[in-house]
Amino acid sequence: MLGATALLLTGCAPAGPPPVKTVMVTVTPTPTPTPTPTPTPTPPPAAEPAPAPAPPPVPNEAAPVYEPGPAVDTGPITGATGTPVVDGSGMPVRYVVVAGDSFFDIAQRFDLPQQQLLRMNPQVPNFGETVYIGDEINLDWTKVGLG
Repeated sequence: MLGATALLLTGCAPAGPPPVKTVMVTVTPTPTPTPTPTPTPTPPPAAEPAPAPAPPPVPNEAAPVYEPGPAVDTGPITGATGTPVVDGSGMPVRYVVVAGDSFFDIAQRFDLPQQQLLRMNPQVPNFGETVYIGDEINLDWTKVGLG
């Protein structure tokens, strides 16, 4: 009986690996759509008249020269450390250049644009680049016909 039981148990065991199933897949390519050409734009009709030529330029009068006004001493600064000569009302009328001074700094100290100070002092050469110790700088704008 033992042999029959062994025979029965052997029938329950798997006989080997399970069978492999083969699957067939068919791929169908999708056709690429053809682009539709865009229509080319048509040029606008040439019936528009050409614009009129610009009128010839008319010369203007010369721009007025704006002079800010009289010199105002804001106090010694580096590059303008001398003492100005003042009139009876305390307004600076003249400045004598001392060692270390520059024309630009003198203009800054007296609250004047450098170009105005140059017009007030035509004796200063090289656009104010060259000033010497002892040079007198005019600060009175009424003395040169600007006021």
